[in-house]
This record gives sequence, C-alpha cells and structure tokens, in this order.
Amino acid sequence: MHEYPQRPRPDGRPSYEDQPARGGHGYQDQRDRPERQGHPGRDGHPGRDGDPGHWDHQESPDPREPQGQHPAARGYPPPYGQPRQPYRQEHPAYPAQAAHPAYPEFPDGPAYPGFPGRPAPGPAPEPPAPPAPKRSRRAIWISAVVALALLLGGGGFAAWKLEWFSGNGEAVSFGKNAPAPAEEKKASGAPTPAKPSGDPDVLMPSGPKSDFKQTAKLDDGTIIAKTRVAGAKSGFEGDVWVWAPKEYDDPKYAKSGFPVLIALPGGNGFPANYWSDRSLGLQKAISDGVKAGTSLPFVVIMPVLNPDNKFYYDGADIPGQAKMGTWIAEDVPDFAKANFRTYKSRDGWAYMGSSSGAFVGMKTVLQHPDKFKAVIASGGEIVPDSPLWKGHQAEMDANNPEKLAQKLIDGKGPEVHINFQVGTKESGKDKMLAFQQKYGKGPVKTTIRDIQDGEHNGWHYVRGMKEGSLEWISKVLKAPQPAPAG
Repeated sequence: MHEYPQRPRPDGRPSYEDQPARGGHGYQDQRDRPERQGHPGRDGHPGRDGDPGHWDHQESPDPREPQGQHPAARGYPPPYGQPRQPYRQEHPAYPAQAAHPAYPEFPDGPAYPGFPGRPAPGPAPEPPAPPAPKRSRRAIWISAVVALALLLGGGGFAAWKLEWFSGNGEAVSFGKNAPAPAEEKKASGAPTPAKPSGDPDVLMPSGPKSDFKQTAKLDDGTIIAKTRVAGAKSGFEGDVWVWAPKEYDDPKYAKSGFPVLIALPGGNGFPANYWSDRSLGLQKAISDGVKAGTSLPFVVIMPVLNPDNKFYYDGADIPGQAKMGTWIAEDVPDFAKANFRTYKSRDGWAYMGSSSGAFVGMKTVLQHPDKFKAVIASGGEIVPDSPLWKGHQAEMDANNPEKLAQKLIDGKGPEVHINFQVGTKESGKDKMLAFQQKYGKGPVKTTIRDIQDGEHNGWHYVRGMKEGSLEWISKVLKAPQPAPAG
C-alpha cells in the first residue's frame, strides 16, 4: 500500500495515512488491490457472472485488470501499478509516469473549503498564469546536442556520432553482408543467395521479403526494425518487430540457420510489443550471452499479441473473434521463415514471454509440440481466462495448458521444455509449483527459476534470463553452425 506523508490536522480528524490508498498507485502487485475482489480470471479470484461488459469502469473491460487501471500494468516494465501513458514512438524509452498529486496542506488561517462546520474561505486567489508549452524530451536532447556541436565546431560535431538519433525510419535489410561463393554466381556476375550448408535442417529465406524500417539501434550496431504482416492463415494484419544478432551478418554463418525466439509481451500487447524497446535490454542480454558463451545468437521476432485493447484473447482462435492463435503459431513463424535463415525442425523454435505473453507462449508450445520445443514463461498464468470464452467450453479446453500437458503425457511425447520465471516479490509461484507437481513429468520438462527481489516487470525478467534462463534455453535449442575454416 502506498503511504502518504503524515500531515497534522488542526481539527483532530484522522490524517491521510489512515485513508485507503487511491487509484492504482503504490501496490506491489495488482493482485493486492481490494478492487480485485469478485473479479474473474487471471489472478484466481472468483468471477462475477462472466459477462465481459460487466465492469465498473468502461476503460478497463479486461477482467484481469482493476477499474481505472491500464491493462499493460501486467508485465509492463516499472513504474507498474499506475496508468500507462500513451506509447511514444519518437522516444525509445517508455515515458515517465506522472507523480501522484500531493494532498493540500491545511492552513492555520482561513478554513479549508468543503468541510462542514468551518467558516467559508476568503476570496479565491487569482488563477496562475498558464504554463509555457512543454517541449518533448527528444526536442530538448536535440537542442542540447546542437548547442554542444556549436561549441565543438563543425569538425567536432562530425566526429560526434549520436547513434541513437540516426537511422530510425530508414529501410533495413537483414543478411545483406552474407556473400555468395563465386561458384554460386550467375554468368552475369550477379550473386545468388547462398545455398544452405550440408545440414538438411537449414531453411533459407523463402520470401517474399518484408519491408523493414528501423525503430532502434543498439550500441553494437545491430538494429531493431518493424514491418507490417498480413497473416495469410489467420486473416489478421499486425505489426511485427525483429532483431538479428551480429553473427547473422557474419559471412562464416552465411549458410547456417539460426534459432528463433518469438518474444511475447504482457498486458494487451497492442498496439506495440514492449520487447522491441531497447531499454528493457532483451537483445543486449542475448548479445552479451553470446560473447560469454552462455547464449545462442537468437533471431528475435516480436509480434503484437492481441488485435485491440478491448479484451484479452488468450493467444487463441476464440469463435467469432480474430484468430490470434493462428497468428501467433502459424503466421508469425511463416513470416520469420520468409525473411531469415532458420531451421525446418522444432529444434530451432521457441517462445519467451511475460505475464499474459508467458501464458500464450507456454500454451502454444504445448499445443504445437511438433513445431516448437521450449518456452521461457515469466510471471504468467496457467489456465485461459478471457471473458470471450463464455459459451465455448470445448474450445477453451483445447487451449488449456493443463489439459494439453496431460494429453502429451498420455501420448508419451514429444518432449517440450518449460522454464518458469517468477520474482520473489510477486505472487503466482504456487500455481507454477502445482503445475510442475501434477504435469511436470514424462515428456513435459519443467523448471522454476526464482528471481531474487524480482517484481512483475520486464526488466527483472530480463535479469532472470541473464542469470540463467538464456543458458537453459540455449542448451535445448539448436546452434548455428559456422562454415569450416579454409
């Protein structure tokens, strides 16, 4: 609970610390909110009546979210438990949250207005002058850089490469530095795409190529880019962000496939996927792990999770709704195969996700064990709980990880690997332990990683990945094979 500072009150009434916390501020976890009582779904509270429209606050129809609370608080990087400000593409970091308005002081002079039994206040003070228009943080930074450039002189500014401002919005091509051997060139001299190595599992890009635009650049020069994908099988069209490690453009890997990690966000996961924000450090964690020998050089695919902000769709094909299960399990992998060197077998395919994205990743791996082998599920739920399932029990059961795991156990495979991550300062571990005890046997391999002092946010989940989960999944999936020396 958020504690407001004590302020003495002259009339002896209780001070503000005795009042209940307001809004979504200060709660360590949404599950602690008293407003959650009676709400159905992802936090385990009993339902009201299952009616998706039966909510006290029309801006939060998702049953997992408290009234007046933006759903992206689930799995959204801190500060969490507060309404999220609009996502701003022009700045790589999520904008700061507004501070909670301070409670007014009680003056010793004229009585404070609005309290019975006290004299009326004096004349209202003159309204303050309107504040000057605020400048965006990006504009302030650019102005500061220009001023510095003027001080340094033209030559100094030319040497000052502000990479974080350069290239955003420009076209990006992945794999452009992988040359084709001389014997694979046409008579005209134009290079043809490199053929796969001797590994029959390597799948070269099938096309058609997507048009990528840069959205961020990392310190090592690698690029996060975005494109628009029209799902041929789902009929859904949405944004997808991608990142490829430095090794992908290394000529010695020109004929090798790369493992793919499909990263799913928490909350509603629309209209953006927050793993595409470099500030969370997912891509850097992979690059650092490659250098340290603890991570494979994954190609990271980051799609939108849901078709809108109205409901949560459980990453499934709910009757009468957008086919988000087909989008996540088929259209997104097909897009990756069209644009990147990958693997034909499931040994090169995995998911990772936080909160609602963790549920979808785990469910998809259990639902399609012939296509995907592993998942890192951070702070996620175990069972489906979208209000849109009402009246579709059979379809919901077909998307229930507990029932899918039992089906794999009864059928004796194939093996799938689930690595749960949970912070020691968040709830939910009891559900993971219960799942592990009942279903973590036979072909269903489960581990649980505790993140010390970890909370329900992306930064702490990335820390858990650096501390061991990336190494865990790298031992499960297939590594790219460099060309033999000489």
